[in-house]
Formats: sequence, C-alpha cells, structure tokens
Amino acid sequence: MNTIVNLVLLFFAYSFLGWVMEVTLKYIQFHRFINRGFFTGPLLPIYGSGALLITLAVGDMARFESAYGTTFLVSFFLCGAIEYLSSYFMEKRFHARWWDYSQKPMNLHGRIWIGNLLLFGLGGIAIVHIINPLLYRLMGGASLAARTWLAGGLLAVFAADYVITHFVLKLIKTNVERSEADNTEQINREVRLLLSDRSYFYRRFADAYPDVIYRTERISARMAQIKAETERLRREAEARIESGREQLAASLEPAGAIKNAVIERQTELIDMLYSENKATEAMRKLKREIDNNLNRLRNRRP
Repeated sequence: MNTIVNLVLLFFAYSFLGWVMEVTLKYIQFHRFINRGFFTGPLLPIYGSGALLITLAVGDMARFESAYGTTFLVSFFLCGAIEYLSSYFMEKRFHARWWDYSQKPMNLHGRIWIGNLLLFGLGGIAIVHIINPLLYRLMGGASLAARTWLAGGLLAVFAADYVITHFVLKLIKTNVERSEADNTEQINREVRLLLSDRSYFYRRFADAYPDVIYRTERISARMAQIKAETERLRREAEARIESGREQLAASLEPAGAIKNAVIERQTELIDMLYSENKATEAMRKLKREIDNNLNRLRNRRP
C-alpha cells in the first residue's frame, strides 16, 4: 500500500512539474500565460507517466546497474516511445496531431525528434538521482494515512478533470469529422470559432494548442493525391532532364568522331561479307582501294 500511494503521489508531482515547465517555456516564447495540456488543472500526465515508468524501470535495474549512463539510455528510449505512441494514438482517436516535429532535424514521422530525446535522457538522470530522493524524503515525513488521503483527493480531482476533457475532445472530434474543409488551416479556424462560443474549459483548450494539425479522411486523401502528383511530376522532370542530357551529348559530339565510327562499322561489315576465294577481280580491286584509303585515314588521325 505504501509503495502504491508513493507512486501515485510521484505521478502527480511530476505531472505538475511538467506543467510548470511547459507554461514557463510558453511564457518565454509568447510573453503571456498559456495553460498547457489537455486537462484544465495544472497537470500534464504524459510527464507524470514518463517519470513513473523511468522510476520503475531504473528501480528494477538498480540491483544490476545504476550508472548515470544506464539511466540516460532508459529515459531516452522509454520517454521517446511514450511520446511517439501518445502522438500516434491521439491522432487516430481524435483525427488531430497535437505536436509536430517534421521541421526538426532527426525526427521520426514528426512525432519525436533527437532534441527532445536528449532532454528526456537528462531529465531521467535528474528524476532518478536528484528529485526522487528529495520527494521520497518529503513523503516520508507524512504518515501513510495523510498520504493516502492526499493521493485519493488528487485522483478524484483528476477523474473530474478527465470527464471535462473527454467532452471537449469529443466536441472537437465531432466538428472535425463533420467539416467539409480540405485543409487543416480551415478546420483549425472552424474549431477555434466553435470553442470561442463555449465556456472557459473549451476556450482554454483552443488556446493551449493553437497549432494543432487536424487530419480528416478528406485531408488524408488530398495529401495522398498531392504526394502521388508530386512523385509523377518528379519522374517526368527526371525523364526530361535525362532526355535533354542525351540530346546535348549527341549535339556536342564532333562530326569527325561520328564519321570515324561509321567507317569502323563499315569496315567490320565488309570483313564479314568479303571472301577472298569467292571475290571477283573487280571486288578484290575495290577492297584494295578501300584498305589503302583506310590506312591513309588512320595515318592522319592525331
């Protein structure tokens, strides 16, 4: 029981710390407060889940290896998998991509990128070797009953917040599916207009994710069509370039070289057709003249 309660409290602690970090970064970027995340309260569960999994994974490995390098690698891959899968399933569930790293270097399908993965690795070291010991000491100062009540209260508030979030996302999904727009910018405007007429819970969500990328079946089909058309144009352009290259090479080839090639092939043809035993005197005379002229021509070549 003690372990479960502590893990629940760790989840909420890191969910809150993740929210603080995101809000701070957005404040630095936009110079205003933006309540980040899907939930109305100050929580980002993806951070809490990542920290909890790192704690459990590294804790199980501690008896074998507890070096910083091991913690870094576990955090690097584990949090990367969480972010990738969260992006994938959220997009499949609600037809929207909430973050996109396609313009970042070394990204995987736009869902994760190397910069975040390195930060995840460093964050894992901070969690396991610095913050967790402090939190465990802090929790150890309270009784199990007090921690249990606190964990229960946080779970109740979290559940209520989840219900609100569910209705917000359901409204967005329904509106996206009904939209006749064929581009994500237009759908984004429609969703923001829809949410602007709602309560704070809905408006806050639109403000938290202003750059969300919506993907309906219509948009996906349009993107596939554009991709196919782009590939067709690329192949045609390559074919035209190759044809032009061959024509240019042919036009730049010296006439003398072409004549020499023709003469060489004619000589080969004569040798194949000519037979000394069956040739008439006139044919032999013509053959000698051709050979004599070929020798004169070869002697003139540089």
